[in-house]
Amino acid sequence: MRGRTSRARRTAAKVGVLTGLVLGAAFAGLPVLWMLSTSFKSNGEVFATPPKLITENFSFDAYREILGNTAQLRFFVNSYVVALAVTILTLVVATLAGYAFSRFRFPLQRLINAVIVSVQAVPPITLVIPYFGLVVALGLYNTYPGLILTHMVFTLPYAIIMITAYFNTLPRELDESVKVDGGNGWTALWRVLVPVSVPGLVAVGVYTFMISWNEYLFALTLTRTDNMRTVPIGIQLLMGQHSYEWNQMMAMSILGSIPVLLLFLLFQRRFVGGLASGAVKA
Repeated sequence: MRGRTSRARRTAAKVGVLTGLVLGAAFAGLPVLWMLSTSFKSNGEVFATPPKLITENFSFDAYREILGNTAQLRFFVNSYVVALAVTILTLVVATLAGYAFSRFRFPLQRLINAVIVSVQAVPPITLVIPYFGLVVALGLYNTYPGLILTHMVFTLPYAIIMITAYFNTLPRELDESVKVDGGNGWTALWRVLVPVSVPGLVAVGVYTFMISWNEYLFALTLTRTDNMRTVPIGIQLLMGQHSYEWNQMMAMSILGSIPVLLLFLLFQRRFVGGLASGAVKA
């Protein structure tokens, strides 16, 4: 009797978990499907009653409008330039900082660690005015360096924490073996630690790229002209005073999601593995 009750409970638990997963997947996936469906409709059909998920008048007009518009393509170029630069610079700086925090002891180390962690707790909206004034004072307003440096303020803390935690999982014998062979700290870092830390670096790189690619607030505040604005701002600019180009907005959103989706699919195993390894001693 007890065995039957136990099996019934396990079965009910599995059914409950599966039901929850299906509902969660539907809740997360339906908006994406609706966005994709809307991108293939005419702007007038978007407001049809009753609404239809599958359109009868399938059209690529919204994509043609986006891809045939030089100004719209410029938004994608800007996003690629900024996101790639932020990712590369963040990885380089975070790798150096993570190595220092993991392998050395120096004055004020705990205080610096506390400052790095506390930066993530500050709401970005509170920093808009200070950063705007600083960027203008430095002559970086409406430039790539202004956007890149600002984005790095929000990507570096997480990157440093994760890479430090990942380096902490690597045995110090690796460093010592390099020194025995006549190498130094730089050799140990770039020839040994970085190659074996590729999963962690990939995880941090993908996360950093996503943060920079999707950033809206500072991309809007620190740019003035359309030739410097990024994809999130380009989507917002499709909202006119008297009309919204919903189909083009959805098409641009789909096109803007593709780079992040491809990155995740290409590096999925390394991404998950890197996060798990970095979390061991985080």
